Amino acid sequence: MNNIFKPQILDIKTSAQAIEEMTKIDCTSAGIAIMKDKALFKVIKLTDVNSKAANILKQTFLSKGGEVAISRHCADLSHDTSDVIIMATVHQYKKAIPVLKMQPWKLKNIAAILQEIITEKG
Repeated sequence: MNNIFKPQILDIKTSAQAIEEMTKIDCTSAGIAIMKDKALFKVIKLTDVNSKAANILKQTFLSKGGEVAISRHCADLSHDTSDVIIMATVHQYKKAIPVLKMQPWKLKNIAAILQEIITEKG
């Protein structure tokens, strides 16, 4: 393999790290503001989500470019609840949360939980 481009995998966990890495390659401050949330990928697991809500959660994140793993039993509603795994960038969470706040089946509560998780402290 030709490594002339010196590939490296960046493990960016915070906005500060995203800003630092983009600053190192001379991105503009405007570009950094637009892209920093796209550099942060969060995987969040929730348990005992209503199966109807899990389906809406999946549809919402798919429409924003993210993904949600749900039980196969959500398709036919043969189980009342499902654990879910949400996989998305912070940017995608921020686009999905307002939509979830308007939905039934405790998705407002899920939106609040997701907002709390993606909001960096300190």
